[in-house]
Amino acid sequence: MARPRSFDRDHVLHAAERQFRTSGYNGTSVDDISAATGLGRGSLYGAFDGKHGVLLEAMAGYFARLAQGPRKMLAGPDEGALERLHQYLLRAVHGVPLAADVPPASDRAGAACFAAKMALEIGASDLEVKRLANDCFSVVRAAVAECVQAAQRNGDIDPDADPDDLAYLLLTIIRGSDVVGAYGHGPDRLTSIAESAFALLPRPRHT
Repeated sequence: MARPRSFDRDHVLHAAERQFRTSGYNGTSVDDISAATGLGRGSLYGAFDGKHGVLLEAMAGYFARLAQGPRKMLAGPDEGALERLHQYLLRAVHGVPLAADVPPASDRAGAACFAAKMALEIGASDLEVKRLANDCFSVVRAAVAECVQAAQRNGDIDPDADPDDLAYLLLTIIRGSDVVGAYGHGPDRLTSIAESAFALLPRPRHT
């Protein structure tokens, strides 16, 4: 009978995600992951088949969190949809939160979207990373578009506007906030960006 694993797999993947967000994929060694997770090199290779395997499983776990978090935040009655979009933009000021069982990011760059960071770094040469990053983006885009549609049904956003176009616009601004924050701009500047993005949403035309 195989011995049960003596580590919390989710916690290890959350800690590895934090390390990858901080140092990038190429800037993170197996020893870095070992130090961040408390798991020895042999155990990392045995459980995850090395650094790349850790990355893929960490990204899959990140996708599972995105499928729950943003969808739950943006779902609800039509009459509150516009304010939910507003709050979602404002939350982007602080980036994408890490899992609750690891310390928060030490700076705004470490709170950038994990999938976007990996896609930019290695997605062009790693098809599996590219696929997982696209899955992450798609689930959030769909949640934003559904919230836009709810605001349209409530008469708060122009019914002729394309929900998908607006979702892409908002998510482009949110991911751009990651870059601006990584350059060292603080919450005041990022809040101003979020408020300007919210003001761009087309309102119904009154005749």
